[in-house]
Amino acid sequence: MGPHMIRVLLVLLVLGSVEGRRARGQRTQTPESFPLDFTAVEGNMESFMTQVKNLAQSLYPCSTQKLDQEMKLQFLRNSSVTCNDGSPAGYYIKESRGSRRWLMFLEGGWYCFSKHTCDSRYETMRRLMSSSKWPPTRTGTGILSSQPEENPHWWNANTVFVPYCSSDVWSGSTAKTDQNDYAFMGSQIIQEVIKELVTKGLDGAKVLLLAGSSAGGTGVLLNVDRVSELLEDLGLGSVQVRGLADSGWFLDHKQYRLTDCIDTISCAPTEAIKRGVRYWNSVVPERCSHVYNGEDWNCFFGYKVQPTLKRPVFVVQWLFDEAQLMVDNVHLTGQPVQEGQWRYIQNLGSELRNTLKNVPAMFAPACLSHEIITRSYWMDIHVKGTSLPRALQCWDRSLRHHGNSSSIQAPLRGCPLHLIDSCPWPHCNPTCPTIREQLTGQEMSVIQFLTHLGFDVQRMAQQQGMEPHKLLGMLSNGT
Repeated sequence: MGPHMIRVLLVLLVLGSVEGRRARGQRTQTPESFPLDFTAVEGNMESFMTQVKNLAQSLYPCSTQKLDQEMKLQFLRNSSVTCNDGSPAGYYIKESRGSRRWLMFLEGGWYCFSKHTCDSRYETMRRLMSSSKWPPTRTGTGILSSQPEENPHWWNANTVFVPYCSSDVWSGSTAKTDQNDYAFMGSQIIQEVIKELVTKGLDGAKVLLLAGSSAGGTGVLLNVDRVSELLEDLGLGSVQVRGLADSGWFLDHKQYRLTDCIDTISCAPTEAIKRGVRYWNSVVPERCSHVYNGEDWNCFFGYKVQPTLKRPVFVVQWLFDEAQLMVDNVHLTGQPVQEGQWRYIQNLGSELRNTLKNVPAMFAPACLSHEIITRSYWMDIHVKGTSLPRALQCWDRSLRHHGNSSSIQAPLRGCPLHLIDSCPWPHCNPTCPTIREQLTGQEMSVIQFLTHLGFDVQRMAQQQGMEPHKLLGMLSNGT
């Protein structure tokens, strides 16, 4: 089949789908939303036709066999690399043999940093420390979805989900022994998964996107360079390794209310990580460790480690992250917040903006939330009129000719990369996720939410030097 016939086939597929959807009254997708990897055409017609088949199946879901959407569990062949309790570590995979794009996602879920906190975690959150009850399959959502309607630019990638069972922010290198009650092998789990993926097609990859949320987002920052270096050592330096860190950009600032470091939630992040680094025998990026003279705990905080990284990373961070506020001892449920808490919350947004100002590619909505890239609503959040999937596509295009370099081209027209809200309050962006009242489950408007928390419109308007009605309008419109 010649190139001309290939293009005719693609045009007929896409146009036929659009017409069919119009006839059914459905929202149409542009051809841009169904990217094909044309590099597969050269000398590999079978792989290319597999992509065409996948495209046809997605465009005509009613008339063809449904795509296998589930990721299947694989335990690591190297049984010495384990979860906290010594059970085997592993990963879920959905292969897309026509694609040379790979997406590997690191799950999040806090951490523990002492025998006491890990014993408590094992009693209450055992699924994050053991593989004993992992299901045989998982269905991806958000950027892990195989549905183009939910995931327009990565739906056809080879998708890998790595469950979090090491409790060490993906950094540890300690095995379980008679002396150690728990194994902490997060960094080694990642290395072993990569080695196994090479035997499943990663050796022919063009792009590997290492993504993660929460502790997994921090894990991306800690491991993206090491993954690239491992592939280089395996003779696969042509694979372009990139990072996508979601809700893992934490600050090491002073808590709103200081507390003793007794449990994971109340312990200040700096103190918890300092203890954890020793307990886990953590591995951090070499350049970051050198910059901070071996004080490796610094490398767990995004604004400190990101400037030392060689590989490009896209940062996604809510300006008012619920996990950050929780460890800062700011609790937004129950009683209305005090004026001092309001100032602290606003200062948090300002501090985050300052730490992100030199990050080349990022997406930071002014919302009170935690994690986004695997949420089903991840396409609905916009910053300055641009959605997160669109921003990631722009970033992908800017890196297309830069290999493993962290440098990017000037943003393409209409394709912004540095997106951060400027409004100063939680949920002042009208596309923020829906807020629900905890007791009744009813949806709340932004103004209802802020009033519920004790927001004084009159006083805040006076502080901002404006009329109350104008402030209310700004809150309603997200300006």
